Amino acid sequence: MVAVTPAAYETAGEAERGFDGLRAGADTLVARITHVRDGIGWIWVVPGSRTLPEVRSSRAYERYATCQNAFRRFVVLLAKQPALELPDRRAPLRRSDAAR
Repeated sequence: MVAVTPAAYETAGEAERGFDGLRAGADTLVARITHVRDGIGWIWVVPGSRTLPEVRSSRAYERYATCQNAFRRFVVLLAKQPALELPDRRAPLRRSDAAR
């Protein structure tokens, strides 16, 4: 695991759209590196538009510089991900055979 998001998504499609938006803006992401409240270490956080962070490191790092490098690696990995071809969210969902 490289990063986590505190956002809760109703469907897998919403989560995929959120990831695709993050991937599309990878080159403009800026992280705030902060000390862990309870414990030892540093985490990186990409601030979101609400009070919750957009995404953050999945673990604490012992050194500040290591945390910086982890964020840089995250951005590179994110930018390398191919764009997702997502269905139009206005289109009706198909029911599976199991639900019929």
